[in-house]
Amino acid sequence: MTDHRLPFQRLDAYGVAKELAERVHSAKIADRELRDQATRAAKSTFLRLSEGLPLDGAAMRRKYFNESNGSLHETLAAMDLAVAIGAARSADAAAVQLLGLRLKKMLRALMHSR
Repeated sequence: MTDHRLPFQRLDAYGVAKELAERVHSAKIADRELRDQATRAAKSTFLRLSEGLPLDGAAMRRKYFNESNGSLHETLAAMDLAVAIGAARSADAAAVQLLGLRLKKMLRALMHSR
């Protein structure tokens, strides 16, 4: 079988960020406003990471990784709040939190690479 993905799509950070966005989406947060905020932040985490990964310039890579990191924190906070107000299941938030911790370490490493 031929893998038609680009090199950045094969990276663990890409896969974890994608899974995080999928988990936030599938959590179906009951509060409409918070669901919108959480899913937009999770998508931004993934998309900003994806913008930075293929770049060669350290400054631009760091810019996108910092933006992804900020969106990651917003995602985790939105899930925390959703559980606190009874709009999401704690099991969904726990799964997102674990993915977020993994991704945070990867983002930190990426910010200091090259």
